[in-house]
Amino acid sequence: MPTVAPERLKEAVIEVLKGVGAAEDEAPLVAESLIRAEMRGTDTHGLPYLKLLVERVEARMVSVPTRVKVLKEDGATALLDGGNGIGQVAGWKAMEMSVRKAREFGIGLTLVRNTNNLGFLAFYTMHAAEQGFVGITMGNANAAISPWGGAEAFFGTNPLSIAVPGSGEPLALDMSSSVVARGKIRKAQRLGEKIPPGWALDESGTPTEDPEAALKGTLLPIGGPKGYGLALMVDVLAGMLSGAAFGRDIKSFHQLMGPTGVGALTLAINVERFMPLGHFRNLMKGYLDSIRGSRKANGTARIYLPGEIESEKEKASRARGIELKAASIEMVNQMLEKLQNPMRL
Repeated sequence: MPTVAPERLKEAVIEVLKGVGAAEDEAPLVAESLIRAEMRGTDTHGLPYLKLLVERVEARMVSVPTRVKVLKEDGATALLDGGNGIGQVAGWKAMEMSVRKAREFGIGLTLVRNTNNLGFLAFYTMHAAEQGFVGITMGNANAAISPWGGAEAFFGTNPLSIAVPGSGEPLALDMSSSVVARGKIRKAQRLGEKIPPGWALDESGTPTEDPEAALKGTLLPIGGPKGYGLALMVDVLAGMLSGAAFGRDIKSFHQLMGPTGVGALTLAINVERFMPLGHFRNLMKGYLDSIRGSRKANGTARIYLPGEIESEKEKASRARGIELKAASIEMVNQMLEKLQNPMRL
């Protein structure tokens, strides 16, 4: 596949975002989230998101420039309204506020209502961890998972990310409440491929390997009832508590049905309130070294840490360029051409 330098792709995405009305200060932030998703191998949150975002802006279902308002602020807590704008902008401002509050109070909790898909959540938690804080982010989404034992989609894939400072880069967990992110089902549908067993059920509640049937049915939660419980709690904390939409009331970002109503939660914890940050980093180094060096199962060459595979892909992409399908490059070029922008990848 052809490769594109990350900075070149970011420049093109910024031009597209500004062309549809994004502000000068928000376009680079959103572009950074999308490009890093591509570099980390989570391309479902990369260029396909850009296409959807542009379509929703053109249909006036996402408001740009994004205007985030502070609705309530009291001590270590805050509540923001995302203005039905770009999710990454609201998510970033929420985490920045949580970190600021954690510096002052030891902990900071910011909820967001009336926003849209935030992209990959480690984008926010790693930002907190790089500053020496534990970062936690969660968000709800449109219905994709049924209650355990049910056959009707009720909860979103409702992702959660936790990142902690390490001796070098942060250790970051980023996961959905479902066995697989719904974007991978959509990707299989686009490519005309089957999905693995154990990913989804069709409308009748029967296991399926057909991505189209899976999208009409439900995704399976991780760990069975445990994933169902996780999806429910994320919906309550990020959605209900923030005053956002929740359950079946959230609209899909992938269909032009109106504002999604997504909610989000960001939490920052100041490590220094419990022990010196340097000591924590040293403890983490010894801990992670012990995990890597623990006895391996037969056939296992290496024990990976959460987020380590994605981190290594990102480093490789920065060094060699981002591998993109020709169709993805053409998609960006068509967006630029439609905006009468002379830039091309």
